[in-house]
Amino acid sequence: MGQGRVVLAYSGGLDTSALIVLLRERGMEVVTVTVDVGQEEDLAGVGERAYKLGASAHYTIDAKREFASKYAFKAVKANALYEDKYPLGTALARPLIAAKVAEVAKKVGADYVAHGCTGKGNDQVRFDSTLRLVLGDDVKILAPVRELGLRREHSVAILESKGFKPPGLHGKYSIDENLWTRSIEGDFWDSEPPEDAFEWTVSPEKAPDKAVTLTVSFEKGVPVAINGYKMDPHELILRLNRVLGRAGYGRVDHIENRIVGFKSREVYEAPAALALIEAHRDLEKAVYTPMEYRFKKLLDQAWTDLVYNGLWVEPLRSHLEAAIDSMNKYVTGSVTLKAYKGSLWIASRHSDYSTYSKDLEDYNKGWYPEGKESEGFVKLYTMHSLLAAKKRGAGI
Repeated sequence: MGQGRVVLAYSGGLDTSALIVLLRERGMEVVTVTVDVGQEEDLAGVGERAYKLGASAHYTIDAKREFASKYAFKAVKANALYEDKYPLGTALARPLIAAKVAEVAKKVGADYVAHGCTGKGNDQVRFDSTLRLVLGDDVKILAPVRELGLRREHSVAILESKGFKPPGLHGKYSIDENLWTRSIEGDFWDSEPPEDAFEWTVSPEKAPDKAVTLTVSFEKGVPVAINGYKMDPHELILRLNRVLGRAGYGRVDHIENRIVGFKSREVYEAPAALALIEAHRDLEKAVYTPMEYRFKKLLDQAWTDLVYNGLWVEPLRSHLEAAIDSMNKYVTGSVTLKAYKGSLWIASRHSDYSTYSKDLEDYNKGWYPEGKESEGFVKLYTMHSLLAAKKRGAGI
């Protein structure tokens, strides 16, 4: 680290606050950037804190709408649940934040960009890859926490040595939040997370005794309305987070395989994300042929893994999205959801493109295959398997 102008991705938390002081000590001019992706935080206060710590300029960028429409809703169309659980909240936000930081770096003629990622976290991959794509080799990336092996106690000491009080934004829990998910880290590896760790969801035991019913409308795979009322993308997500969270729905607790070679226990709150993906997947099943539905799952898995693993920059993502968008062309309709004390289920669905036919399904009325038709179908359908089983002496 040398002298020059550095643009810092600034969350307002402990580590990035300490980095302002640290970079200033190295003789650098620090410009801070906070990107609003829906974190429930006093962003005006974050900017004030940056100036007090020595930033020469601060930018707060409102990216909520862009995050919802161009990132979160892509995840809906791809039914994106990493390892069938995690809705990719942080993984989706990091490329957007990095891109906005890079834009400011270009605008102010920065020599460096900096972030507060550690050497054992996923976010270092997500930040570095996007910054390198946007900025090339013209601007050097600094990661002081990673490069100097800083720990939280070091960050506290750096701030206190200059007479600054360390921010206590989240108390005993480490929180990362945006519109799509709220992630919670704390000292509860082998126990249930305490109730005071949750903010978006009430305990299912304490949720109301009456189910919540709502209908989500989709156009070409994108959520556009709740109960018939069209809403801006970020407002729709916020509305679902509030309503479903009050019903105790939206908690995730799972063991996650990280990019950097180890497992971690991850706890999330994501009512809107989980509900929208569940509803979207149900509508797909009503519209797709069996071949389409099974192939789409392969696309979804590949897209989800790319995003989680910090490869938003990978060209394959664009190819996958072209196919995913094409397959969502007819995913238009509505899905009615019910949530009750932490559970959510589909009550009904409707689409003009649904291939469901009551006449075909009904066992008492409507079409019924003739006996010879059914017998011939079963014989031909099972022939490959039966011949192989006989040759191999397979038993039942």
